[in-house]
Amino acid sequence: MPEPVPRLLFVCVENSCRSQMAEGFARALGQGRVTAFSAGSRPSGQVDTRTIRFMREQGIDLSAQRSKGLDALPAGHWDHVVTMGCGDACPHLPARQRRDWDLPDPKRLDDEGFRAVRDRIRLLVHGLIDEAAPGGAAQQPPK
Repeated sequence: MPEPVPRLLFVCVENSCRSQMAEGFARALGQGRVTAFSAGSRPSGQVDTRTIRFMREQGIDLSAQRSKGLDALPAGHWDHVVTMGCGDACPHLPARQRRDWDLPDPKRLDDEGFRAVRDRIRLLVHGLIDEAAPGGAAQQPPK
C-alpha cells in the first residue's frame, strides 16, 4: 500500500506573501508528492501583487490564490507545519513536525529584498520536500 501524501501547512500573519510563495513552490516542486496549504493568523484578504508578479518570474501562477485564515483550512492532521516569522501571532497547530522559518515580511522591502525572501523560501521548501516526500528528491527549483 502506498504511503499517504504528506500534508504541509505554511502559516504567516497575512497569508499574502511568504506563506503564499511557500505553498506555490511546494505544489510546483513537489509535483503531487506533497499536498500544500497556506493560511494566515490575520489574513489580509488578498495576495500581494508583487508576490504574484515575482512568483510568475519563477513560472508559478498565484493569480487565482486568495488570502485565507486558519478557519478556511480543510480538516485533518498536518505532517509539517511551518510558521514564517510571525512569532506570537502564529497559533500552535498540532503536527507531526513543526518548524519556524524566521523570514522577514517582504511587503515593505524593495524589489531586490522581496526576491531574496522569495529565493530563500524556494530553497527551504525544496529541502522540506526532500525530507517529507516519499520517492526521492524534489524537482529542481525553478530559475
